[in-house]
Amino acid sequence: MMKSTPPADERTIRCPRLGHQISFSFCRYENRGLPCFKTLDCWHAHFPIEAHLRAELTPEDWDKSFNRPLKPKMTSLLELIEQAKKVKKQEM
Repeated sequence: MMKSTPPADERTIRCPRLGHQISFSFCRYENRGLPCFKTLDCWHAHFPIEAHLRAELTPEDWDKSFNRPLKPKMTSLLELIEQAKKVKKQEM
């Protein structure tokens, strides 16, 4: 039987995005105070994560975290390159 409360920080799992062990508290606030978009996938086997977050988040925050369309990897990379170019120009 699964506990209905989030695991303590001593409990860690491997993050598929970062490639190392992390706690639930990191996943919960990783996205500018909102959960990482992968949180549901990563923690569902450890406790009832969806019920916990639906009770904790506003409908708007739920949508921001889990219902936003993901950008293709190439689009994200191009945006990061453009941001880096702008920063470099500002530093000159």
